[in-house]
Amino acid sequence: MRGSTMDLSDAQWRKSGRSTGGNCVEVAVVPGDATTVVHKAGSDHLYLVRDSKDPKGPALAFTRSEWDAFVGGVKDGEFD
Repeated sequence: MRGSTMDLSDAQWRKSGRSTGGNCVEVAVVPGDATTVVHKAGSDHLYLVRDSKDPKGPALAFTRSEWDAFVGGVKDGEFD
């Protein structure tokens, strides 16, 4: 979240148990905060994704409906 002041120090980042070699993405669920992620205002929670090789780098933020659409696409093979 470039330019964000959201404190992610308490976020519990997770990655797939199938991940090997350190080239992974990590996911965390955090409370929504409209003051730091204005375009996601009104979201109770945000689903964050970051590169495991750059834990202090940027994270992408998704609402629940955006996250559900992504997970559904993965399950349906849309990204294969």
